[in-house]
Amino acid sequence: MDKLAGMAMFVRVVDEGSFAAAAEVSQVSATMVAKHIRTIEQRLGARLLHRTTRRHQLTEVGKLYYERCKTVLTEVELAEAAASELQSAPRGRLRLVAPVSFGTQTLVPALVEYLHQNLEVSVDLALDNNPYDLIGEGYELGIQIGALTNTGLVARPLKPYRRILAASPDYLARCGKPERPEDLVNHMCLGHSYWRLQGRWHLVGPQGETCEIAIKGRFTTNQGGALRVAALHGAGIVLQPELLLAADLDAGRLEAVLPLWSYKPTPMHLVYAPDRRPTAMLRSVIDFLVARFG
Repeated sequence: MDKLAGMAMFVRVVDEGSFAAAAEVSQVSATMVAKHIRTIEQRLGARLLHRTTRRHQLTEVGKLYYERCKTVLTEVELAEAAASELQSAPRGRLRLVAPVSFGTQTLVPALVEYLHQNLEVSVDLALDNNPYDLIGEGYELGIQIGALTNTGLVARPLKPYRRILAASPDYLARCGKPERPEDLVNHMCLGHSYWRLQGRWHLVGPQGETCEIAIKGRFTTNQGGALRVAALHGAGIVLQPELLLAADLDAGRLEAVLPLWSYKPTPMHLVYAPDRRPTAMLRSVIDFLVARFG
């Protein structure tokens, strides 16, 4: 007889309390139920149940076999569900959270492309630079820049978050182009008021050398997008994420300044809760984002 069918019948007998109850649930005869159990006991060479007139009691072997059978049957159910899920199209509503600048300038265009490819998926994107509780706040996915704070999450590494220097052609024509990091002290540098070390830029060179520069400037804000706009209008040199400035550099609206130098690259990860059975939607989004930003 089929081993899995026998295991399932044995578990049913234990859960229901008797051969007759298991037979009724399974819609077979009590004789067939007894045959399943007898076949297992003969194969194992051990008794699984102490049979009484009212209820069957598990032997020590039966207790161990019962727990292992439940584990095996659960794994089989998960395997079949996962195989079925693989063949289904992504569908549903995805909730994810990401930092403001990266989310606005870089993640949104990628998500729109994903939605064009997956018409049965909708996206609810939260943009927040503050620490968040991914599971507690009901998010399936998160983009985290910086050190990982929750070791209970799965973290897929993405391309490190690299900040570069840039300025408008107009500004560089008026004020000159720095040739080395020390030249920045003579320029208007656009400051981010949220940075921990306000007033100093810590740059990393092509060979890993470091340089700390005391900057000065007349414009400071708490939002990277606003610093970008200020740089576009000739207010000074900006230090912002490469992804945020890429389109402006490609179009010539901004020019790279000291292109071999950058702020120390920051790790970036795609984080999500461990799940033995991810949905087709979640799996497809993860694969898409890792392929795009990994």
